[in-house]
Amino acid sequence: MSYNIAVHWDSEAGVWCAICDEIPLALESNSFDALVEKTKHIAREILALNNKLENAAQLCFKVSHSERIA
Repeated sequence: MSYNIAVHWDSEAGVWCAICDEIPLALESNSFDALVEKTKHIAREILALNNKLENAAQLCFKVSHSERIA
């Protein structure tokens, strides 16, 4: 099963956010790399607790970043 993780930069809070309603999870971190690692760890735990962890489970990170320049 493949899970789509929406990742975006929250410029007001100064953090990266990861959201997935299918798992479900919502996380944030100051670093993109730290967010990816945190998401992999937490997603595995949540899926295992809900008996949804499969050998073929895959996380697909979809990143968006937008900033106001004027």
